[in-house]
Amino acid sequence: MAFKHTLAAALVLFAAIGSAVSSASAETFRIVGFGDSLMAGFSLGPGEGFTDRLQAALRAKGLDVSVANAGVSGDTSSGGLARLDWSVPDGTQLVILELGANDMLRGVAPAVPEKNLDEMLARLKVRKIGVLLAGMRAAPNLGADYQNAFDAIYPKLAAKYGVPLYPFFLDGVAGVPGLQLGDGLHPNARGVDRMVEGILPTVEKSIAAGGGAS
Repeated sequence: MAFKHTLAAALVLFAAIGSAVSSASAETFRIVGFGDSLMAGFSLGPGEGFTDRLQAALRAKGLDVSVANAGVSGDTSSGGLARLDWSVPDGTQLVILELGANDMLRGVAPAVPEKNLDEMLARLKVRKIGVLLAGMRAAPNLGADYQNAFDAIYPKLAAKYGVPLYPFFLDGVAGVPGLQLGDGLHPNARGVDRMVEGILPTVEKSIAAGGGAS
């Protein structure tokens, strides 16, 4: 009789563990797009922003994901650092970190966004949240010294923290009139689709790695 009770208890425990594992594997993979107007979807219609289009593209590939939009138009790296902790909720598995463009456009010394992004990466690492770092490039009119110092920020920090880097968030869109709004800075809906197409393989790899957090 005791053996039967023990066996029954073991079977119940095994079933409970199996159910928990099944439930965990069925959980939606949670991504947060954290950045400025390029992430927020400046002047775009419903469903046309980067996070919405990325989520649609990932789901079209059969991936159970959600991509939250934590972009704020006009945000600098300093503003992003100030709001990071409450903008990225617990349970997030991957952050696409895209900031620095507004620092650059304002001519802020590259050391400032580098320090702020460094601190953001450090905080996310402590929280065991994976990061995909989306790089930015300086405008040529700021001069070669500024351009070299600013452009070096992203690969340097990606190497320091061992996170994947998408070198240029606006790759294939910057300087292409048909893919930009009239301001020549922000992507239109077609531009966003091009951005998603470019970054998608890197995002998929990050998801496959479980976010990449260690």
